[in-house]
Amino acid sequence: MTRFSRARGAAAAAAIVTAALALAGCSAGSSGDNGDAGSAEDSPTVRFGYIADFNGASLLAIADDQDLWKKHGLEVETPVFTNGPLQIQALGTNDLDFGYIGPGAMWLPASGQAQVASINSLGNADRVIAQPGIDSIEDLKGKKVAVPEGTSGDMILTMALKSAGMSISDVQKVAMDPSTVVAAFSSGQVDAAGIWYPLIDTIEKQVPDLEILAENEDFSDEVAFPSAFVANPTFTKEHPEATKKVLAVLRDAMDYRAENLDDTVKITAAMLKGDADAFASDAKNAKYLSSSELDELTEDGTVATWLTSLNEYFVSAGKLDKPTDASTYYLGDEFVAAGKK
Repeated sequence: MTRFSRARGAAAAAAIVTAALALAGCSAGSSGDNGDAGSAEDSPTVRFGYIADFNGASLLAIADDQDLWKKHGLEVETPVFTNGPLQIQALGTNDLDFGYIGPGAMWLPASGQAQVASINSLGNADRVIAQPGIDSIEDLKGKKVAVPEGTSGDMILTMALKSAGMSISDVQKVAMDPSTVVAAFSSGQVDAAGIWYPLIDTIEKQVPDLEILAENEDFSDEVAFPSAFVANPTFTKEHPEATKKVLAVLRDAMDYRAENLDDTVKITAAMLKGDADAFASDAKNAKYLSSSELDELTEDGTVATWLTSLNEYFVSAGKLDKPTDASTYYLGDEFVAAGKK
């Protein structure tokens, strides 16, 4: 991930948030069906960021379609962002209350910059792909490899190189945003890439005989690849009741998605005005938990183990020096409590 200076980071986040809020769609509910809306002070308008893909938007699409914000007595603004780190910056400048990040940005909560409000999904969409004729990780030595920095594509590349006794210094790493990776690989400007589905589906239309050198499942014994919803610590401290309601919305939406995945694909495609087939491809490369499943994994310590393993990876990759203990930034107790009447 590019590390902006504080001034540049704050300015970039403010500019993105200002533009995003101007374009954001809103779902409003002044009182909840469960009668616990409370005062405006207890239930402020929640600013909830997302990324316009299936994993980043599906729960918000469900919440809107099923009137879950209204059910739980919340008003919400939903600005769209291009990546997770920008949302973390916006949380840090108090321009956002909740957001969404992929596994590649999980080092940011671990460094104390946000809280993990809930796990969203367990990913299996990431791959290291290479041009035809490059059939091993070792063959990447000295070659140009495109990757969106600070993402799960960055993670899978780093882990694949390590598994082959190599490091990032053994390749010519070229940092690009995801859409540029697609164009650069498809046109043969780079030899390989750390990227994910459904973007790989797009690439395969141009390079049908590309090689897949590594995937998430190759490292399943070492680390999980969870995406997550993150929270602004200032918001959760000052508005505990609103936080509980947000978590209740996420729980309801998670259960709907787990039971109605095909319908969720259609709902998300309608919200984003996108291709339902592409979202279906995205959906098949992840595992989606129900709220009760996440409760169990939270209470038995599995989620903490996932986060700790990620922290160890980020330390080895040079992203973190001394990570915060997972129990201090994962709102697991609050998530479980939000499901109790």
